[in-house]
Amino acid sequence: MLAPSSTSSPDAGTALSRDVRGFIVLLAVLQGGLLYLAETGLRHAWWPFSELGGRVCWYTLVLAVPTLMSLSVERLDDRRFWQQAAAVAALFLLLAAWAAWSATGAPGLRSASVLGPFGVTAGIGLFVALPWLQCRLTHGNWRAPYAELVEHAWQNALTLLLAAAFTGICWAVLHLWAALFELVNIDLFRRILRERPVIYLATGTMVGLGILIGRTQRRPVQVARLILFAVFKGLLPLLAFIALLFVAVLPFTGLEPLWRTRSAASILICLLALLVLFVNAVYQDGRGGRPYPAFLRRLVEGGLLALPVFAALALYALWLRVAQYGWTTDRFWAVLIALVLSGHALGYAWAVLRGRGEGWLAPLAGVNRVLSWVVVALAVLVNSPLLDPLRLAAASQSARLQAGPAGQDERVYLRDLEVLRFDLGRRGYRAAEALREQPPFAGDAQRLAVLERILQRRERYEGARPVEELARSAVKTPAEARALIQLADGAAPADEAWLEALLKTDGQATLACLQADSRCVLLTPDLDGDGSAEHLLCDVGRRYGVYCTLWAHTGAGWEPAGRAQWHGREAEVAAALQAGSLGVRHRRWPDLEAAGRGARLDD
Repeated sequence: MLAPSSTSSPDAGTALSRDVRGFIVLLAVLQGGLLYLAETGLRHAWWPFSELGGRVCWYTLVLAVPTLMSLSVERLDDRRFWQQAAAVAALFLLLAAWAAWSATGAPGLRSASVLGPFGVTAGIGLFVALPWLQCRLTHGNWRAPYAELVEHAWQNALTLLLAAAFTGICWAVLHLWAALFELVNIDLFRRILRERPVIYLATGTMVGLGILIGRTQRRPVQVARLILFAVFKGLLPLLAFIALLFVAVLPFTGLEPLWRTRSAASILICLLALLVLFVNAVYQDGRGGRPYPAFLRRLVEGGLLALPVFAALALYALWLRVAQYGWTTDRFWAVLIALVLSGHALGYAWAVLRGRGEGWLAPLAGVNRVLSWVVVALAVLVNSPLLDPLRLAAASQSARLQAGPAGQDERVYLRDLEVLRFDLGRRGYRAAEALREQPPFAGDAQRLAVLERILQRRERYEGARPVEELARSAVKTPAEARALIQLADGAAPADEAWLEALLKTDGQATLACLQADSRCVLLTPDLDGDGSAEHLLCDVGRRYGVYCTLWAHTGAGWEPAGRAQWHGREAEVAAALQAGSLGVRHRRWPDLEAAGRGARLDD
């Protein structure tokens, strides 16, 4: 990680020519216009905006390349500047094309689960590479001084934050303007500010001006840096003490409590990340001398020497989850982050051991240089076929599904199948299709029906199926219905007349229990104490909630008499119903009646 230099004067500024300043603002306005063009093209189904792949490539180039150019431009006649912009555009176009391919190719894929990580990793890679590109513009080669790298890195980050804050303040002022005139019944300005072209172009102008302010007026940025890193400097010894204290108590508590929690890896990774950030804030470019008295320096060094312990614990905790539940994209990203932070942990511990005779943490600069290129390389690889997390997760989850849900709740099994079908892009959909020919699906008609239904769905979180569709796919004979509906423990066999009444119903809840892939349980309690058993049909296969319909025998035959629902802890409720464990809870207070209308007393 790179930290800011302490040698820059707060009053220092960057002398940009008038042409360059105008170029930065015009580039941001053009960026806003191109984003508006994409939105308009999507509404009117223009190519390439009518296709997701075209939009992904367009947005990637429009967001990445102008931002790179605005932050790095020094002279418009610099050939290296235009070469770098073209090279970054070509690379990002290839990465975007691969992401678009992964996010398309099947109906109903949740593209956000593919494109979200792509956007984040591509942005991180560009941000880490940008200081190297800026130094290359200055020196004409890749041998960048560490002080300049850290200066560019933090200046870029704070410039972007300043641009975001400036944009927000400008919009607040404009809305105040519109609200002020609305007080006298003039809504012209409000209507203007709601126009889409105005929103895009005005936002682009504001962002361009914010970047220009950050690059030319360094004083507010430098002041913010001084305050921020003074806070980090004060907190680093405390954080190091916490780390050492935790390591010291581990021999007494053991590691077993760590593995019993679901958050051990995330907490350990957070501690690693904070220590890396705080150390870099204090170290800066390494030319500021010793920042603490000897006692506090030893405390910080002890915390850095403990970093490999936290890295090893985090990686082991993640590996336990992977070994138990297989790879998912979330676990892939967690392992990748843990590996990068482990590199920092080992490098910083080595810097403590090697840097005693060369100045405080002197090797830290070399560690940060190497790891910055590692981060850039990983950002490219994970968005390419070479290190595709979707392929890894799809293969792992497919293998788990083929192994069957032994010891696994059926709802969890269904959720894993939906994740494979909808959340893992083209790779996941193809893996789900391949399950048709694999056990246990190939030899289980009910499970194969569930798979086919999920493959045919257009949305992962679909609502209730239309009644017409349910009626078409429902079983047609009492014998088929009897074979389909599971009897709870201790329940009497379903009455033949009830089965015939069930087949004649057009209710959505009842039709859902007549599907080949349904999971419904029949209980036969005597709820009203009249000596005659009712039929309680419960759908325990829903994703959310357990839904029951009570049938009672009247003079006209079997008819629906009431409904009940359970929400939360569905697995426990379903297991109790299947075991025939059903009780009656009498209400203390009766219903009230006035003027022929009833009302219920709620507890």
